[in-house]
Amino acid sequence: MKSEFALAFNEILETRALPREVVMDALTSALVSAYRRDVSVSSAQRVEARIDPLTGQPTILVEKEVVDEVHDERTEVRLDVARTLEPEATLGMTVMVPVSDTTRNFGRIAAQTAKQVILQKIREAEREALYEEYIEREGDLISGTVQSVSAHEVRLSLGRTEAQLPREHMMPGEYYKPHEKVRAYVLAVKKSNRGPQIIVSRSHRNMLRRLLEYEVPEIYNGQVEIKNIAREAGYRSKVAVAALQDGIDPVGACVGMRGIRIQNIVRELNDEKIDIIEWSPDPAVFITKALSPARVSGVYLDEDPDSGRGSVGTATVIVPDDQLSLAIGREGQNARLAAKLTGWRIDIKSVTEAAIKALAAEDSPDLAAMHTAQAELVAEVRRILSKREAGRPVMPEEFQTLIQYVKLAEQALLEGRKTVRQKRQARLQAARQNFPPRAFEVPVTALPLPEAILEPLSRFGTVGELMSRLQVDEDQVAQVFQDMPKDTLAQVKAVLETFELPEPAPAVVIEEAAPAPEPEPVAVAVEAPPIAAPAIEETVPVEAPEGVEEIEEAPPAIIEPEPPPAPVVVPPPRPQPVKPAAPKPVPPKAAVFCRWSLRKRMRSGFRDSVRRNPSSAASS
Repeated sequence: MKSEFALAFNEILETRALPREVVMDALTSALVSAYRRDVSVSSAQRVEARIDPLTGQPTILVEKEVVDEVHDERTEVRLDVARTLEPEATLGMTVMVPVSDTTRNFGRIAAQTAKQVILQKIREAEREALYEEYIEREGDLISGTVQSVSAHEVRLSLGRTEAQLPREHMMPGEYYKPHEKVRAYVLAVKKSNRGPQIIVSRSHRNMLRRLLEYEVPEIYNGQVEIKNIAREAGYRSKVAVAALQDGIDPVGACVGMRGIRIQNIVRELNDEKIDIIEWSPDPAVFITKALSPARVSGVYLDEDPDSGRGSVGTATVIVPDDQLSLAIGREGQNARLAAKLTGWRIDIKSVTEAAIKALAAEDSPDLAAMHTAQAELVAEVRRILSKREAGRPVMPEEFQTLIQYVKLAEQALLEGRKTVRQKRQARLQAARQNFPPRAFEVPVTALPLPEAILEPLSRFGTVGELMSRLQVDEDQVAQVFQDMPKDTLAQVKAVLETFELPEPAPAVVIEEAAPAPEPEPVAVAVEAPPIAAPAIEETVPVEAPEGVEEIEEAPPAIIEPEPPPAPVVVPPPRPQPVKPAAPKPVPPKAAVFCRWSLRKRMRSGFRDSVRRNPSSAASS
């Protein structure tokens, strides 16, 4: 049968959904706090608590000093008692001594302290576990029950915690009732004193992305990719998709058989209209599809990096007269979503409007050459426009003539803008030569200007670029300050006139290691081997035979010692290809030594004989 401690311990684990180690740590911390409160132990004294996981029996260990005589039982212990716990204990050491029957003697205050510590530790562990659980689900969908509705937010119950749905993240036209099931997108998870603060949204565009991933297996498996999403929550959304695998129709995969997949998403989003568009790397084709369901007659792209707008450029879209309202949409919604989806600024014109504007600007330098070359086409366009003004019907062939004329006019205008842009770039390049190179290394944020002025100026990058553009086209820089006071540009120019470029930081020169010099030849003195002194042999005088005159021996010449051999210069070895050489005959060392030794012995023997028999040597 399990003990009461085991039953209570397991109940806490199940109800709080916490790890076993966390609850055990909370219990030991509570015992330590209760003991300190009951005995009034200093915080500097070490106190530990241990609990038997099977029986639940607690043990408290207190750090005490080993002394001969105990004056304070709370901090001291006798030497004989300490050695029963630690045999090597000596006077002055500190040992951990168990305290017996401490928990039974705890008072009411100590028990309350233990209870508060246990609850506090368990709550902190529970908050941390909830935070770790929902921080991993950030950017995902969750389901909750409406708990309360107020003017600023809706509270959703997620079981063990709550989520907040602010008013700005609600979908227009939605009304929430208590105990109603709601699906939302986890926007952010933050830590707070009362647990994790979970912010959810139903108007975020990524909620539509997650719904498509759940409903369309091809998107979840990576066969179809969502390129971009433009959404106006509660009204309409446009989704650009592309197939990553051959043989897959991205639009058909998202719509599903008989539209069943997209209908489930529409019902979840309170009947929000969703347009699925196939993405194209060609911007003109992509813009044409993004403006669906309207038909487009032509798209003309003007990529101007100096336009000062956040988009890639401006796209002029020509649509038939009967498609103009459909292309723009209700309150410009269709054109606005198409611009968000493609990243281009879209200017929509009808065929008739574009033709009238082109004829009105026929004297402009960009269109004069085209009108001269296409005189017959211009005359036909004038006739068609006059026929339309008179209220007579215009045939489809005549509309094709208008479209052809508008196409030529728009292309001529684009070429003219391109030429003007090239000239402006040439002037900018010439203006950059008037400023020191250091000016193009200092960022605009280094200017002593308010943050509200530096933010729009940051698009120019450096101080040198800003000064060059002010010199070439001051009106273009002034467009940046449209929503600011009129004297903002004058303030910027005054700062530039007095601004001094900071000195560049001294460059750290890292000297390269010089190549190691080639080693010079080293003179290595090779000492001659020591010569052993020849043994002196006694010679017996031999009398010359009769009739033979004795030859007088010459006096011994003074034999100077041979000079030591010159030091041999041994150059360092150099890697050379090893060529096999024929072995040269080397005389045996033994023979050389024998001849040298014999000659020495003959000289020394003759000198010894002269010294011993000087009379014979004199007579000879």
